[in-house]
Amino acid sequence: MSGFGQWAQDLVETLGYPGLALLIALENIFPPIPSEVILPLAGFLSAQGDLWLPAAVLAATVGSVAGALGLYGVGAWLGEERLRSLIQRFGRWLALNEDDVDRANGWFARHGTKAVLIGRVIPVVRSLISIPAGVNHMRMSSFVLYTALGSGVWNSVLIGAGWWLGDRWELVSQYAQYLQYALLVALIGGIGWFVYGRRRQRRS
Repeated sequence: MSGFGQWAQDLVETLGYPGLALLIALENIFPPIPSEVILPLAGFLSAQGDLWLPAAVLAATVGSVAGALGLYGVGAWLGEERLRSLIQRFGRWLALNEDDVDRANGWFARHGTKAVLIGRVIPVVRSLISIPAGVNHMRMSSFVLYTALGSGVWNSVLIGAGWWLGDRWELVSQYAQYLQYALLVALIGGIGWFVYGRRRQRRS
């Protein structure tokens, strides 16, 4: 077991469900903390009888929502005015301007709930999607609902896999990482294609 895995296990065994919720809240704010280690570990501890499986899923989901709300608050503090100021200063490096902000706001107004829901299963995006939700002042009730739904599904899958594999729970993190990296590469490729298209459009 990795050093982090041992530390996480000690924390959850000591604090129980609050410790699990705390770890997942921190994972949402600091993406390098691996949920694909914490969640299967919670499943393993449930199989050992240290945790109750449904309560473990609930605690992890509460932690996910708490961490997401922190980043939502960052986005709300940043606001559209500060975002536009940053685009004016640095947007040329990414071929972005204020028209792109307008389009992004329109897109988020139409698809924000889907973005929050789906984004909960993609690494890094899982955390960052909360910031544009805050910038666009997405309705809090909708944000919490879709964050909880997306997180609940992801948490259930990884915790359930850890419970099913038992002593081999660490295998979950390996396969989960492959899936998440594939999704992240696809997302980065899409962003790169968008930026490339924008540059070509401006040159023409």
